[in-house]
Amino acid sequence: MVGWIAGILLAGAAVLLLGWLVARFYLEGPDLSNFDGPVEDRPPQAGRRGPEYVEVLRFMEQTSEAVLAAPRRKRLATARRLLDAGMTGATPTAEDLGVRIVAADAGGVQAEWIIAPGADPGRRLLYLHGGSFVMGSPRSHRGLTAALSGAAGVSVLAIDYRLMPECSRRAGIADCRAAYRWILSNGPEGAAAASSVFVAGDSAGGNLALMLIAWARDEGLRQADAALAISPVTDMTLSSPSLLRNRPSDPMLRRALQPLLRLPRPLMLWLLWIGSRVNPHSPLLSPVFGDLGGLPPILIHASQTEMMLDDARRYVNKARAAGSPARLETWPDMFHAWHVFAQVLPEAKEAIGCIGRFLAECGRLPLGLSVHPQDAPGPKRQ
Repeated sequence: MVGWIAGILLAGAAVLLLGWLVARFYLEGPDLSNFDGPVEDRPPQAGRRGPEYVEVLRFMEQTSEAVLAAPRRKRLATARRLLDAGMTGATPTAEDLGVRIVAADAGGVQAEWIIAPGADPGRRLLYLHGGSFVMGSPRSHRGLTAALSGAAGVSVLAIDYRLMPECSRRAGIADCRAAYRWILSNGPEGAAAASSVFVAGDSAGGNLALMLIAWARDEGLRQADAALAISPVTDMTLSSPSLLRNRPSDPMLRRALQPLLRLPRPLMLWLLWIGSRVNPHSPLLSPVFGDLGGLPPILIHASQTEMMLDDARRYVNKARAAGSPARLETWPDMFHAWHVFAQVLPEAKEAIGCIGRFLAECGRLPLGLSVHPQDAPGPKRQ
């Protein structure tokens, strides 16, 4: 009996050791600490949170409470419905936003064009929404895509890529690739070559945008004129120091990521691998681990107090080291992907103004004062 128990314990120890070795040497990925870069050269500004910030924060808390109050099997559907409805409780219409919305089939992917008055049908922006790869849609991000269309004079194509868990992560990636191929030769008025093409996304969508520009380079496709990533997830192994350092100051992500970050790291990596069925440090899921040379101009926005700050910093520093033109702009005292609240939050409007200038410069079309984002007034920039 003692020998049998000892054998079980020995076998269990061997399995644990094997699991740790696989996580450590196969799933974890290379050390990125060389790309952490210097801290900001001045402390974050204080006192920027106005009543609009408080209003948005209250909305996020109420949404979280409503999701947790739903039966467990209905929580994801509840979260999706509430995200699509937004702060007003109803998805904004074209009339609400002062834009034109046109349904589209983007290479087999459901999508919609968002076209502000005066937007050029030849200047096109493919927008990939955030939502942790499990929620979000073109409807949930209409306020942001409408603001981007107006600020940059672009026709925005927002796609409804397939979500987990109903579909695999690869299925969503395939939808993004199909839409990119389609937008190169199709606009809101029909089949026509694009004069300028941009790729953008927030959070999970920022991850997909950065994945997409590397894929387009490797495929030999026409490269985007520029890419924009708002609070992107660039490292799906979750190794960035700010995930722990900024957890107390990130009201949006700390609750969502807490269960994963509490796990032993090897177990967390195994769960991430099983969930996506792709190695978490594969560039397919974690753009920061890929070849970042030969990419178009990249602008990344992040908050100095959000958990994804170092994902952004590491990506930008590595891209610069590889010779790609990348820039990180950081805002003080904001939450993750604050741009989504473009209709109510002054800091979101300010950030979108910077994006408009960046895209105007990269697209070689003067819109107002076509200044470099680093020369524009506003937040601290790195």
